[in-house]
Amino acid sequence: MRPLDASLGAASVWLDGELVAPGDALVSAFDHGVTVGDGVFETLRLYRGVPFALRRHLDRLARSAAGLGLMAPERAVLEGAVEEAVASAGLTDGRLRITVTGGPAPLGSARGTSGPTVIVAVAPLDPFGPTASVAVVPWARNERSAVAGLKTTSYAENVVALAYAVARGASEALFANTRGELCEGTGSNVVLAVDGGLVTPALSSGCLAGVTRALVLERCEVTEVDLPLAALEIADEAFLTSTTREVQPIAAVDGRPLPSAPGPLTAGAIAAFAALVASDLDP
Repeated sequence: MRPLDASLGAASVWLDGELVAPGDALVSAFDHGVTVGDGVFETLRLYRGVPFALRRHLDRLARSAAGLGLMAPERAVLEGAVEEAVASAGLTDGRLRITVTGGPAPLGSARGTSGPTVIVAVAPLDPFGPTASVAVVPWARNERSAVAGLKTTSYAENVVALAYAVARGASEALFANTRGELCEGTGSNVVLAVDGGLVTPALSSGCLAGVTRALVLERCEVTEVDLPLAALEIADEAFLTSTTREVQPIAAVDGRPLPSAPGPLTAGAIAAFAALVASDLDP
């Protein structure tokens, strides 16, 4: 087993019950998260040294774990691990990731009996640019998949899609689903401004129920609808939402500039989210 590469920049790691030096953060070569991608995770932002929307993220982690039939630790254990890792890191701003895997298991799809592996890692956050450019990928999200809507560690599809987008000068990839509807990005949700209103793919599209997405929907007038992929061609403005991107305007789709980035509706969403972060770190 190799220790964590120092270039990855982790500030602190809590692993299976104790804080460990990032360079000593080791998991078994037989861990089910390593061998078959059997795991769930959440990424949170630190603002003013506090994990943002921790309650919502832990709620979704529990839902994802239940969807996989994975036994997650009790919430109090995770809350304590987060507190220890954040205190140890000493970062005012940063990113925190909670990962729960199936734990060590025999090679193959069946789980072992050792229980889950639990990792909480804190690291600095590289900021995103003021706008994003996106590329639509030729592969579809399967809205009928057994893991549709779950935040799992099986991210190979996203890795391939993002590489496709980057090779075309974009910074995020967008998927349609098998019905040809707009779905989501590799690690983001998408919102469009069409005919003077904001619309976003419904969860039935197979997209992840993003925490930032939910917070924006609660504070802005956004309608959840089934959107044909062609809606990207008529959008007056658009933006991505995610924990790390917050609300990020989309400047271009497949190399075609949008009329404005940010447009007035996007600017309103940005302001609403910034006001929330300033006033309530666990909404």
